[in-house]
Amino acid sequence: MKISELARKAGVSTKAVRYYESLGLVTPVRLDNGYRDYSADDLRRVREIRALTRLGISADRTRPFLECLDVGHEHADDCPSSLAGYRAAIDELTMRIDALTERRTELIALLRSAAARNFPISPRDLEQTEMTNLDELPTDLPVPQDDGAARHLPGTALPEITLPSTGGDPVRLHALEEGRHVLYVFPLIGTPDVDLPQGWDNIPGARGCTPEACDFRDHYEDLAAAGAVSVHGMSIQTTDYLQGVVDRLRLPYAMLSDAGFRLAKALRLPTFQADGEHFYRRLTLIIRGGKIEHVFYPIFPPNEHAQQVLAWLKNNPA
Repeated sequence: MKISELARKAGVSTKAVRYYESLGLVTPVRLDNGYRDYSADDLRRVREIRALTRLGISADRTRPFLECLDVGHEHADDCPSSLAGYRAAIDELTMRIDALTERRTELIALLRSAAARNFPISPRDLEQTEMTNLDELPTDLPVPQDDGAARHLPGTALPEITLPSTGGDPVRLHALEEGRHVLYVFPLIGTPDVDLPQGWDNIPGARGCTPEACDFRDHYEDLAAAGAVSVHGMSIQTTDYLQGVVDRLRLPYAMLSDAGFRLAKALRLPTFQADGEHFYRRLTLIIRGGKIEHVFYPIFPPNEHAQQVLAWLKNNPA
């Protein structure tokens, strides 16, 4: 058969066939007219070379396998030399994997270090860095609609639940001191070294926890002046993780951890699922005298929500 037919049947290019010939792996017969004539045996050899090179064994290192066929074995790996070729390829691949794993580990460490050091601190800091950060909201986020999941909450008494806090002492929401308290509930705050759940940006109200936290940070003193005795954020993330958020974002208020959805179960707070996990829907409670005085739900845009709470406090003085 001609070289073009061989190449087509073997699934390789004619250039590859000529390369195999230059290595002496394929030796076609020369016809009187000078054309190469490839046999069925040549086709089998080329197919074998192709199969092995796809596994990372270079063409030149396929010789033991082809020699195994030459001595009459049915399979190219029936010989001890072929098995040795497999082992050599595996050893080389293992070394490459180890080297890549080491590089990956080092890059992850650098990413986490940079994320903890630089992400995000303040608007001024963000302007001085080219780093991609979760403080930036996509312009095409879906707007959440009111599904009525929080209409039962105003006037409801807070359950006797104590939640761990990044402030050190656990917080008893039902026994907060006199005055108004702001509790904003959010799904999760991410970091640059950890991917958000799949499809996060397509879920109405999911994206924007970092901007929301920063908005409460930037208007914390204004909220206090408007009558907020305390501000707390709350999610299902652990206290240790949330402490890292408080440190990284330089939050002047504490975060609460409700990993077991205790408040959700007691108050029937709205939740949702994403990428196989369960999360709180974003909402904010104004707590006064052990009861829920007002509820913000749904919330959008999250990066302006603290200002929405501030406006309500000013328009509804205690």
